[in-house]
Amino acid sequence: MAMPNASVLFTPLISNKFVCYSSLQSSNHIPYTLPRFVSKGCKFVGCGSAVPKLQISNDDLAKIVDTNDEWISSRTGIRNRRVLSGNENLTTLAVEAAGKALEMAKVDPDDIDLILMCTSTPDDLFGNGPKIQKELGIKKSVLAYDITAACSGFLLGLISAASHIRGSGFQNVLVIGADAISRFVDWTDRGSCILFGDAAGAVLVQACNPEEDGLFSFDVHSDGDGLRHLNATLKESEAANAFDPNASLLDFPPRRSAYSCIQMNGKHVLRFAVRNVPQSIESALSKAGLSVSSIDWLLLHQANERIIDSVANRLEVGREKVIRNIENYGNTSAASIPLALDEGVRSGKIKEGQTIASAGFGAGLTWASAIFRWC
Repeated sequence: MAMPNASVLFTPLISNKFVCYSSLQSSNHIPYTLPRFVSKGCKFVGCGSAVPKLQISNDDLAKIVDTNDEWISSRTGIRNRRVLSGNENLTTLAVEAAGKALEMAKVDPDDIDLILMCTSTPDDLFGNGPKIQKELGIKKSVLAYDITAACSGFLLGLISAASHIRGSGFQNVLVIGADAISRFVDWTDRGSCILFGDAAGAVLVQACNPEEDGLFSFDVHSDGDGLRHLNATLKESEAANAFDPNASLLDFPPRRSAYSCIQMNGKHVLRFAVRNVPQSIESALSKAGLSVSSIDWLLLHQANERIIDSVANRLEVGREKVIRNIENYGNTSAASIPLALDEGVRSGKIKEGQTIASAGFGAGLTWASAIFRWC
């Protein structure tokens, strides 16, 4: 039997969106048309955040390491941070943040199609996503999984959410950025313990008509060579093998392993961020056909006030257009951007329809930028 001849046509749908269809003609001239694929847009319709109850000030840290409030605040901009304690865990923070985002968006948990849990410090080695699904009371078996990219994780989650919506027909995607970095901090190291805190933030990304699309562009990178400057690697226990070494196979069973405390070359990370983040944001703006002057807010990962100020200066963005909350929370890794976004929205600073240029950077080394519109 002869196969039909096929011709593939690409026809404009609206603006720069395209419809693809195939017109197939068989020997008896009966036309066959494949289903049409129509790209969706995505918009950001709800946000929420949560932080632990325990607040640790610079003066509190000065009681356990050789430091003081002036030394910390002048170098980092940080005065306080929140740390998990008691019965709190990362899951409870993430669920609280997610619930607030759903409430703002007026979306029922059972209407969620996908949960992206962006974290490098899950409560379970196998991931936190499914646990979030259960704790939110979602009855259907929606997909939930983790994204591990530390301080860049949340933006990679937003980009992934947009891809799922545009390419796979998802309607409501919950993106959560949450980390409990305090679990991996050496609290005797004054160079790193002053920087980190715990938190969670969430955003609901929703499908919309293409002309309402709120994610204008993005720019993503990684450089594995930079891992040596910021890491928390797996370390083998120094304890002897539990079995008699004379009666067991060489190096088996393996010794127990655990992740080390965070190791960071602060000066290199600062230079890396100041060099690469402005370039990434400019690249994302170029892809969107926008200029720096057209953005309403610059929202960076809250790692260090010196980095935030340096990036803003290189982009020539005025201080009044920079979102920051590092003073109260320190570096909360994947929670950093959604936490600051939520505070900006709920305070009335960030308004509907405004354009935000955001960038995350850190472990990996990874860095990502996105240009998006709030609601």
